[in-house]
Amino acid sequence: MTQLRLTAPMRRQHILDCALPIFGERGFHDTSMNDIAHSAGITKPVIYQHFASKRELYSALIAELGEEMITAVTQATGNARDGKTQTQQGFHAYFTWVDCHQDGFRLLFGGAAQRDNEFASQLRQIRSGIANAVASMIVADVDPEEQSLIAHAITGLAEGASRRLIENNLEFDPDAVATAMSALAWAGLRALNPTS
Repeated sequence: MTQLRLTAPMRRQHILDCALPIFGERGFHDTSMNDIAHSAGITKPVIYQHFASKRELYSALIAELGEEMITAVTQATGNARDGKTQTQQGFHAYFTWVDCHQDGFRLLFGGAAQRDNEFASQLRQIRSGIANAVASMIVADVDPEEQSLIAHAITGLAEGASRRLIENNLEFDPDAVATAMSALAWAGLRALNPTS
C-alpha cells in the first residue's frame, strides 16, 4: 500500500491537529514532544522541522484557535439586522464553537495559557478580538472606553459559562446555553439604552 506524502503545510497542520487533543487533555507542561510525535505517527525531528520548540507549537495552536473563534463570532454578528439578533447570533456562534472545539477551549482558557506571560498576551489579543466583535452590539450612549469594558464583560460571561461546562465535563446544548446567555446579556444591554 502506498502512503500519501504530505506537503510541508499539510504536515504542519497534521502536527497541530494531533497536538491539540493532547495539550487539551494534559496541558502544556504534562505534554511532551514524544507524545505529540507518537500521536502524529512521526519522529520528533520531523516536528522540529516545523516548530522550533514545544512553546512555538503551543503558541501556534493558540493563534490558530483564537483566529477561528474570533472569525466565528465576527461572521455571526456582522450581518445582524439589530442588536438583539446580533447578541443572539454572537452567543450562538461562541457556544457552538466551544461545543465543537472543547479541547481547543481547554487549551485557550486552561491553566498554562493563563499563567505564562507569552501565552497570556496572546489570550488578551483573542479576548480583545472577540470583544471588538461584541462592541458593535452596544448602542447605548456611552464613551468608547465604557463600551470596551462592557464588551469585555459580555465576553467574560460567555467564557465563564463555557469554563464551567468544559471544566466539569458537563454535556450541554449550545443552542440552549446561547439562548440563556444572550437573554441575560441583552437584558443588561437594554438597561443601558431602554429605547433600543
